[in-house]
Amino acid sequence: MMDDGGKSDRPIVPTKRPNKTATAVAEGVEGRGLTEGNEVEQNAARAQHRITAHSALDRVRERARRDKDAKFTALLHHVTIDRLREAFRGLRRNASPGIDEVTWVQYGEQLEDNLRELHARLHRGAYRAKPSKRAYIPKADGRQRPLGIASLEDKVVQRAIVEVMNAIYEQDFLGFSYGFRPGRSQHHALDALAVGIGSRPVNWVLDADIRGFFDAIDHGWLVKFVEHRIGDRRVVRLIQKWLSAGVMEEGRWTASTVGAPQGATVSPLLANIYLHYVLDLWVHQWRRRHARGELIIVRYADDFAVGFEYEEDGRRFLDDLRGRLRGFGLELHDDKTRLIEFGRRANANRRARGDRGAAATFTFLGFVHLCGRSRRGRFLLTRRTDPKRMRATLKAISMALKRRRHDPVPEQGKWLGSVVRGYFAYFAVPTNSQIMARFRSEVIRHWRRHLCQRSQRHRLNWQRMKRLANRWIPPARVQHPYPEARFRVRYPR
Repeated sequence: MMDDGGKSDRPIVPTKRPNKTATAVAEGVEGRGLTEGNEVEQNAARAQHRITAHSALDRVRERARRDKDAKFTALLHHVTIDRLREAFRGLRRNASPGIDEVTWVQYGEQLEDNLRELHARLHRGAYRAKPSKRAYIPKADGRQRPLGIASLEDKVVQRAIVEVMNAIYEQDFLGFSYGFRPGRSQHHALDALAVGIGSRPVNWVLDADIRGFFDAIDHGWLVKFVEHRIGDRRVVRLIQKWLSAGVMEEGRWTASTVGAPQGATVSPLLANIYLHYVLDLWVHQWRRRHARGELIIVRYADDFAVGFEYEEDGRRFLDDLRGRLRGFGLELHDDKTRLIEFGRRANANRRARGDRGAAATFTFLGFVHLCGRSRRGRFLLTRRTDPKRMRATLKAISMALKRRRHDPVPEQGKWLGSVVRGYFAYFAVPTNSQIMARFRSEVIRHWRRHLCQRSQRHRLNWQRMKRLANRWIPPARVQHPYPEARFRVRYPR
């Protein structure tokens, strides 16, 4: 396909790598000083451009903060070559290529030429979004999650546009929204939920799940929501191009009339915009107009939990929520949406009614939340790893060990240690130490089984295996503070 100026829409990628490729890429992409004899480039000027670009976005942020009704009609000029370059550098270097089969290294070999040509196509309207390449990853429940892998240039442009749009929407998004936002993480959402349940009179929790959210986003409503703040038709058209680019799977193109592809760089921001108008603002108004008692909410992307002081509030909220979502093409997953009695008085209330069992539990962001007790007998929100998540991780580790069975033991140990450290970095929270120790033991058991299968005459007894595990696999230790401590640091008031 040819653009308006007669140039190819495909990035400039040489069929043969130039000599000293590693050096050229390191110099041109990582921002190091150029060696003598290479094309002259003023690093000081580039740094000055970055400062100017950031200050320009600061003015956008300030106006968005001061004027909640302002419409921004000139945004695309913030997508400069410098911003595209920074977006390229922020991409994963080993990510799977899209349908264009262009990798990060290939694009970086003639980075400046590629970026200049991409920038020119963007600003004269000749840029065309490519379809996403369909891929699947396993979910904890055994099903497959569809992903859309964008082409490299689409990733670069989307990342640059997201940075510009974030300058506006970070001033609009409400405090209980945590998913895919700068400076916010899953643990910040978990901390907020724990502090809300522990410090507020929460007696009921709505554990809600939106059925196939990313696949159900209505394009018409999404564009209307974007146009509340974005008046630059060029940016709106870019978003429409990405939404309607379609998906390629096994050589067949499928049109996209609804939904946003999971895996696309722009999709998390578009999802937050959609739920900001459909859910967040509505909850904020519902809490002021209809709630009799306390109401707390924490949302991470399409996963959210709502706490109530009174059961009547929870049931009325759930009924109203169903109607609200239905009006925008969304629906709750009936099997995964429950209003349960939960909180500091839940166990006592059950005993008073003659119920012998413990209070119900709910799962949020990979943790099962339980009503526990501290050593002093006080209420303690207890969090344990979701068993489905742990079984899925152990299964994946076992399959990987089977493929690595005949690798040298130090290589296996180094890889396995990095996997366990990453797992602990997320799940090693207070009240979850026993589950972490169990996970470590299961990893060691899987590793020993695969090592023993290398030979029928192995001599790997448990004493030797213990020494091997202690050398390579980190111990199970709590790596996060209690939620209240970290929450107070972030929000001193």
